[in-house]
Amino acid sequence: MLTIGQLAAYAGVTVRAVRHYHQIGLLPEPERDASGYRRYGATAVVSLIKIRTLADAGVPLSQISRMLDADAAAFAEAVRRIDNHLCGEIERLETSRKQIAQLTAGDSLALPPEVVAYLDRLRDIGASKRMVEAERDGWILVAARWPDRVREWIPAKLAELENPQLVRLYRVLSEIFDSDAGGEPLLAEAADIMAGLAEQADSSGDLIAGEEAHDDLPFDLLDALAVETDPRAERLRDLMRERGWTGWNRMERLERPD
Repeated sequence: MLTIGQLAAYAGVTVRAVRHYHQIGLLPEPERDASGYRRYGATAVVSLIKIRTLADAGVPLSQISRMLDADAAAFAEAVRRIDNHLCGEIERLETSRKQIAQLTAGDSLALPPEVVAYLDRLRDIGASKRMVEAERDGWILVAARWPDRVREWIPAKLAELENPQLVRLYRVLSEIFDSDAGGEPLLAEAADIMAGLAEQADSSGDLIAGEEAHDDLPFDLLDALAVETDPRAERLRDLMRERGWTGWNRMERLERPD
């Protein structure tokens, strides 16, 4: 007859595990002998080895008792169900691994490769690290709202970067947001450029249209993100209003009083 320590050692588990199996009713707990110790026989060893084997195979403890009592057909069906569950877990974990790997990939987290290529192009034209990061976070908001549309928009966005005025805008904004100074002259220059670009887009009919134009939430979040990134964005929006435009994320012409 074995003590609980000898039983655990023989079956390759811990004493704590044996006590836990007793507590949940998985392994019968013997009565104490005259000396006050619990003694385990060969049947307990066999049962514990079966429990350990099933647990090591990934069978939940809540299902082990039924499997130990099952006939061959029921046992095989239980194994099949557990295998299906484990396959699902493996797929979930593989997906998690890919997502974890993306954490080291910077821009590619939560963004399609087309947007990542656009961010790389911003770096090429001289946008600062902070400017690109702000642009990236904005695209994360946009991609979450319109996941099927962002890929369609990127070719046009890349084409816009051939415009020297837009290149200058990104460089000016980079200088503003990379500096602790107020930068009022640079803010005014940025507002002038954006107003000019808005005029061009309005004349060519390229201002935002379609159902996206009526979805206020993403634009509100983009405005909020800009201010949270740098409070001077509020001043830039005021300057845009002085020039007759609502802002920069969704440019709409302000009605002038008669």
